[in-house]
Amino acid sequence: MIKHIPNLLTSLNLASGFISIIFAAKGDLVTASWFIAAAMVFDFSDGFTARLLKANSAIGKELDSLADIVSFGVSPALIIYQLIINSIPELSAYNKIIYTVIIYSPVLMPVCAGLRLAVFNIDQTQYISFKGLPTPANAIGVISVVLGAQYSNSSILDSFAASPLALAAYTIVLSILMVTRIPLLSLKITHLKPKGNEGRYILTALVVISFAFLGFAALPLIIPFYLAASWISTLF
Repeated sequence: MIKHIPNLLTSLNLASGFISIIFAAKGDLVTASWFIAAAMVFDFSDGFTARLLKANSAIGKELDSLADIVSFGVSPALIIYQLIINSIPELSAYNKIIYTVIIYSPVLMPVCAGLRLAVFNIDQTQYISFKGLPTPANAIGVISVVLGAQYSNSSILDSFAASPLALAAYTIVLSILMVTRIPLLSLKITHLKPKGNEGRYILTALVVISFAFLGFAALPLIIPFYLAASWISTLF
C-alpha cells in the first residue's frame, strides 16, 4: 500500500491541473493559478516520497509526465488564452494575420511541454541538471503574472496582463525555452553544503530579497532569476 503513495500524489497533481482548467474556462484565473500552485506541491511531493520510500516505478514516471502536461502545459496555456481573450478591444488594432497568431499562440505551450517531457523521459542526463525549461517552471512563469497582478499594485503587471502582443511573445518565449537544450538548475537537493549548491543558494537569495522589497510584484522575477542562477552556476 505504501508504495502507491507517490502515484496517489501524482494523481492529485493531475486532479489539481484539471480543476485549474475548469476555473480557467470559467474565467476565474486567480483560482486556476492557485490550483496550478497546488499541483506543483503534489509534483514535488510525489518525487520526494518516491525517493524516501524507495518506490520509484516506470508507471510512476509515465504518470508523472502525463499529469505534468495537463497541470503545467494545458492549464497555463488556457490561462494565457483567457488573458488574451480578455484583451479583445486591444486585439482589434491588429491586422487579421497578427490577430490570428496572437489568439492561437497559447497552442504552442502544451505542444512544447509534451515534447519537453517526452525527451526528459528518455534522457538519462537530466538528473543533476535540466536541459530546457522544466514544465513546472513554465507554469510558474504564467501564474506569476496572474497572481502578481492580483495581489500587488503594480501598474506594469496590470499593463502586461492586458497586452495581447506581450502575452503572445511571453508565451512563445516560455514555450521555446522548454524545448531548448540550455542547461538549467535542478532544484533537487542532495546535500546542504555550499559546494555544488551555488546556483540554488543564489536563486533562493534573489527570490527572498526581491519578495522582501517588492512583495507579490516580485513573482514574475522568479523565472528570470532561475535562468540567471542557472547560468551563474555553470561558472563554478
